[in-house]
Amino acid sequence: MFVYRDFPIPSHPNSQKAAEASECANAQGKFWEFQDLIWANQQALDVASLKGYAAQLGLDTATFNDCLDSGKKTSEVQKDYQAGQSYGVTGTPTFFINGLKVVGAKSFASFQSLIDAALAGGGGGGGASPTPASSSGSSPSTPAAASGGGG
Repeated sequence: MFVYRDFPIPSHPNSQKAAEASECANAQGKFWEFQDLIWANQQALDVASLKGYAAQLGLDTATFNDCLDSGKKTSEVQKDYQAGQSYGVTGTPTFFINGLKVVGAKSFASFQSLIDAALAGGGGGGGASPTPASSSGSSPSTPAAASGGGG
């Protein structure tokens, strides 16, 4: 199972709003597409740019803008952030593979090795520490990471 959690970095002035914007896009079924845009444009994450990305994706901009401007997703993002802190997350990306915390960008081969070990029962922390679970249930749970809300 793959679970994505928001983890806006406090030192990044726009990461909270970027994470909220991702959740607003998720409400319209475009979470991953929005994530692709904000990761590709990390230097342009002000509210006006975020709204532009929503328009670029063909989202209902009135609904998106209301969601973002109202702070509708603020508490959801903060719950994810607090849950991440409780699991020792201090930055992004952070992944948990069968309870083993993996920090930083890793190669495909590194992840493959860790996942293979976890599947074989010989690694991945053996479940010694809990894997963060969904705090709100509304972020995509499709492909397992705590992440960044725009970096």
